[in-house]
Parts: sequence; C-alpha cells; structure tokens
Amino acid sequence: MAQFTVYQNKNKTTQVAYPCLLNIQNDLLASMQTCVVVPLTPVKTMAHQSISKLTPVSLVQGQDYCMMTPQLAGTHKRELGAEIEIVTAYQDDIIATIDFLLSGE
Repeated sequence: MAQFTVYQNKNKTTQVAYPCLLNIQNDLLASMQTCVVVPLTPVKTMAHQSISKLTPVSLVQGQDYCMMTPQLAGTHKRELGAEIEIVTAYQDDIIATIDFLLSGE
C-alpha cells in the first residue's frame, strides 16, 4: 500500500460520488491496518468549480479527478479495492494541499 496510490472505492454507499480513494499515508506506517485516504471525484460530475489549493485536479487513467481534501478520512486497508494507478507525479501538489488544509498557507 504505497503512498500516492489510487484505489477503487469498495464502499457501495460512497463509490458513485467517489469512485477512487487516494492513499496519502507515508510508507513508514505501512504496518498499520488503517491508512489515510482522500476521496477523488470525477471533475465532469462536479456541480461547482474546484478550489485549486484545496481540491486540485489530477489525471487518473486518462480522466480528471478532483481531490476532495476536506473529506479525507482514515479507513481500514481491507476497505480499499484494486490498485488503479500510482500518482507520484502529483506528489508535490498533494502535499501542498494537505499543508494548506492544516495551516491555511
């Protein structure tokens, strides 16, 4: 379960709105049974424009997804579906977004 990996969302209640979950937890904590994830939603389904510093857009399997940072959550690893893609190309943006969420800067 590598950091910056996108997984399918197996939760039937939320998977329509958030088909993907981005693991943001550092690999140093890989032995834990849980991880911190950020839901991803397809940009084309959003009713409003994303806030670039808080909800940046990433390309996953050729489709634009908005990172729903304010909705980050801890989840048990068994709740994650199949690995979709590793998005380390967006690592700096993802970390900056988490910093903005926590510090406002």
